[in-house]
Formats: sequence, structure tokens, C-alpha cells
Amino acid sequence: MNRRDFLKGIGVLSIGLSSCQLLEKKRAKQPNILFIFSDDHSLQTLGAYESRMQDFIKKHRITPNIDKIASEGVLFENSFVGNSICGPSRASILTGKHSHINGFTGNGDQFDANQWTVAKELQKENYQTAVIGKWHLGSLPTGFDDYNVLPGQGMYYNPDFISKDSRELVRKQGYCSDIIGDMTIEWLDKKRDKSKSFFLCSWHKAPHRTWMPHPRYFNLLDGVDVPEPENLFDDYEGRTSSASLQEMTIRDHINISTDVKVTPPVATTPLEKIRELTPRTKSKDPVTFDEFKRMTTEQKKAWDKYYVPRNEKFRAKNLKGKELTKWKYQAYLKDYIKCIKAMDDNVGKVLAYLKENDLEKDTIVIYSSDQGFYNGEHGWYDKRWMYEESLRNPLIVKWPKVTKPGTRCKEMVQNIDYAPTILDAVGIQPPKEIQGESLVPLLKGKIPEDWRKSILYTYYGKDIHAVISHRGVRTQRYKLIEFFTKNEWELYDLKKDPLEMHSEYDNPDYQSIVSDMKQELKKLKTDYQLE
Repeated sequence: MNRRDFLKGIGVLSIGLSSCQLLEKKRAKQPNILFIFSDDHSLQTLGAYESRMQDFIKKHRITPNIDKIASEGVLFENSFVGNSICGPSRASILTGKHSHINGFTGNGDQFDANQWTVAKELQKENYQTAVIGKWHLGSLPTGFDDYNVLPGQGMYYNPDFISKDSRELVRKQGYCSDIIGDMTIEWLDKKRDKSKSFFLCSWHKAPHRTWMPHPRYFNLLDGVDVPEPENLFDDYEGRTSSASLQEMTIRDHINISTDVKVTPPVATTPLEKIRELTPRTKSKDPVTFDEFKRMTTEQKKAWDKYYVPRNEKFRAKNLKGKELTKWKYQAYLKDYIKCIKAMDDNVGKVLAYLKENDLEKDTIVIYSSDQGFYNGEHGWYDKRWMYEESLRNPLIVKWPKVTKPGTRCKEMVQNIDYAPTILDAVGIQPPKEIQGESLVPLLKGKIPEDWRKSILYTYYGKDIHAVISHRGVRTQRYKLIEFFTKNEWELYDLKKDPLEMHSEYDNPDYQSIVSDMKQELKKLKTDYQLE
């Protein structure tokens, strides 16, 4: 090689190195993303959200760490899901698409792992990706460099995990929320490639049914009553027949063993006896009794020390009617809140690690849940409905140097927006087929002129809790629900009737609103390619 060719080669190499250095410099500027996700966390039990229980939750310091994220970032007051059930919500978050497009319409479906996801796109851009905790999509995670996930719903005590390194179930001793928190920190500390930005999903099981508290919180809330909702004894008058046909009331359908922990563990109680003590339902309620079986001797001893005397006092009262419903409400909801408290501890633990290891300033922190939950409203537990408590879900985002601390955004956002938001935040153009919108302008305090004025909802009844299929549209003030299998409609004026106790669909004074809302529903169905 002559001198000229040699120098030319050096020049090409230098240009190549400069390009690589510029690319690495660009990548180094991309923020990390920590996505903390829970299951069934209601707005009513988050101190940062205004609700009937806000003062109670703050007083007993149930969610101080999640509330701190809100005080340092943006809280979305009008955050909604497109299908209020665990797996479909996760599928919409990963794909940025509604259930009818991503193909995952209900629990029991299998997520098409070959389709595009936000994790796969981040991988292409040299992000290190990982998911730890609850997955619940029927197929193993793709798009993640590492994963350690619960099979199905997972267990609170001594849960099993499936990892990318081993497809065999591995049981870990301890309490699920603590284990997920510890595994999240372990990944950050020992498995993270420090030369790359990361997208880390720390996805908790809590506070999903069956609400098994951590022993350190067994006595939390002893001697106090959780506030009751105004409509705990809803009679479902003033609405269509659909609301009264469900099987998710605290009065008649909550499980006496696994939900309110009255009967002893299944190991000592015949299944027939449990069924005898639990009101019959027609729907296929997937309650598991395996939680009790996997407890260690010490865990079982601690459990019995708390629950046995509590149950003896309950039996001695021989409660009936409304008093029995009130007791069940307190028992279930206290366990639910205790599960949230243990999860919040672990949110705080992970946030502390970010701060102590100089990662806080370069990490976007997202907190959300797959949907909301009924805490006795309409006499219910569970979710599924388009009524407010399960339609709305928490969404809080902290983006250092971008979000203004303590901001509360009133614009309507939905879980299909998460994927495009994450990509936009790190400088990646989302694919055109994504149905959601980037929330980055809102995070920066700007409201686009063409921001959505309504959201689409669709639930696909799967014979669970006897909640029938329905769809609808919600605007800032009104909500129209179509129970299309029964040709029934409901309209709510949320300003006048925030508890959704009386449908205005047949009210002559609201017929122009009904017409407008039907047109808006038709438009959304076209825009989102529904039918």
C-alpha cells in the first residue's frame, strides 16, 4: 500500500470513528426509563389523587413513595384504559394499540409475541431492556434482553419465577413485592450494562386479588375503619339491567376463604365446605387456593397468629345483612391496602437506589397500574366496567429537568399512549400504525391544539363475574355506554352525577347529547378501526 492509499484509509477510519463517537455520544444522552407498574391499584388508594379516601391514605402513610414521584413530576388526573382487565391493558401498553388491533382482548388469550412492541424498538436503538415481576400475557416476553417473570397471576408468598436463563420454574422464598423490589435493584446493580441506557420494567403483582398482606403489616389499620363509599349498598335502579346482573358484589360474591380469610387454609378445610360458605355464582371465577399451601411453617404461624383470633371475634358477632357486608368490606379492603403499603415500600427502595447510585438525574420514572379497581363503590370489588373506578388508572411521570414538580395535567390520556411517549422521550420516531399519542408535549407543560377530546373503551365479556361485553365513549363531561349484546344504552352526566347512579339516556333533556355522543362513538370506531 502506498502512502496516499494509507492516508486515505486512515481518513476513512477517522471519519468512521468520529461517526461512532457521535452516535455513542447521542446514545449516552438518551435517558434511562424505569417503568414501575402495579395491578389493580385504584386512584382511591393513592395519596396523590383526590378521592373519598385521600385523607385516610395520607394519614396512614400508605403510598408515601409513589406520592413523592407525583410531587416531583406530573400526575395525570384524567388517565384511562381502553379495556379494564390485566392482560389486555399490558398488551395495549406494549403495542400502543387497542385490544382489537393487538389481538389480546381478554385474560386467557395468548399475546402474539411476533408483533411490534416498544421494548423491541428500544432494543434496536441499543437500549438494554428487562422486565421483572408480573407479565400475564400467555407467551414469554420478547424484546427484553433479560426477564424474570411470574407465571400467570403469580403468588404473594414464596412465588415461582420464569427467567430467560432458565425456563424452569424457580421458587423464591419471601414476599412477592419484596422479591420484585430486590430483583429490580439486583438487575440495576449487577446485570446492567453501564455503557447503555436501560428500559427496566418493575411490574408488581400487588394489589391484585387475593390480597395476601406482608406479615409486617398484619396489624396495620387495626382499630380504625376505612371510609365507606356512598353507594356501598347500590340497588342499581336508574340504569339498564346490565349493572344488576354482575357477580362481583361484596355482599354476595366475595370469597369467604381466599378474599376475606375467614375459613382456615384449604389444607385443613374441605373444598366442599369453602363452597358451602361462599355464595354460588354462575361465572367462572378463577380463585386459587394455592397461596396457603406454599407458606413455610413460620409464615403460617405468623398468619394464624393474626387471622385466627380476628376470625373468632367475627364469628362471635354472628353478623347478618348490611352489617355482614360492612365487615366484609373492611376485611377485604384493609388487606388490599396492606398489599399496597408493602409494594410502596419497594418503590421507595428502588428510588433510593437510583439516588444513591447517581442514576436519578438521568432516569425517567413512570408509575402506573393496569387499571383501576372498585373499593366498594356500587357494592363491588374487581374492575372490567366502563364506570369510573375501573376506567381510570393512575399515571405519574417524573422526568428530571423536563417535568415541572407537582404538575397536575387534566387532559385525557390513555394507556395506548405509553409506547409512543416512551419512544418520543428518547428521540425515537414511533411507527405510524401506533394508535396512541405521545404525551411528551403534556409532560413539558404544552397542550397541543388538536389534543383528544374523547376516549374509546371496549370490554369483551369472558364469562368472568358475569360482566357483559360493552363499549363506549367518554368526554370530559359525558359518558355513553353501549351494551351491544343487549341493545341497551346508558348516558352519564359526570358533572351532575359523578357516582354514575342514574342514566340520562332516556331523559328528553339529554337527547341532543345522546346524539352527539353516538356520533363521537361512531367516529372513534372509524378512527381506531373497530368493526
